[in-house]
Amino acid sequence: MSTAHGGDRDRDEEGRARNARPRDGLGRPLPYGAEGVPRQPEGVVRTAAGTVAEAQALLDAGRPFHAHEVFEDAWKAGPAHERALWRGLAQVAVGLTHAARGNARGGARLLRRGAQSVASWTGTAPDGLDPAAVAAWARELADDVERSDRPVDAAARAPRLDGRTASG
Repeated sequence: MSTAHGGDRDRDEEGRARNARPRDGLGRPLPYGAEGVPRQPEGVVRTAAGTVAEAQALLDAGRPFHAHEVFEDAWKAGPAHERALWRGLAQVAVGLTHAARGNARGGARLLRRGAQSVASWTGTAPDGLDPAAVAAWARELADDVERSDRPVDAAARAPRLDGRTASG
């Protein structure tokens, strides 16, 4: 990837605009040359169970922005009948990202939008995923974020995608 940063835009090998700036754990751009966290590769095709497992690991590590990218890969590459589910999960992860960055209003809005999409899923859920539990978690967090209007700890408030509690 080109790392031009002046009047030129960063470009990938195909010439598409891609921001090459390093990012922090919540996906915020850092100055060129700063130490960032590794970015998720784009366009990776995973199994549904692999998507859930990788996203859960990123959520547990307090990296919901990166989990969103994993869900986005599934949304773009997965079967058409699953796309609304993956899109909803991506929205939930972005909602948590905004809530952790201190954007209570945007975070709550995305958490609720994602919860609605995830809750409306009627198909067989991929292994390791409990859509009803994720939707309930997202609605509860949206309420908490609006009440407190303070950033949340993304790792401490990460959902369990399988619906289990942290102790079980």
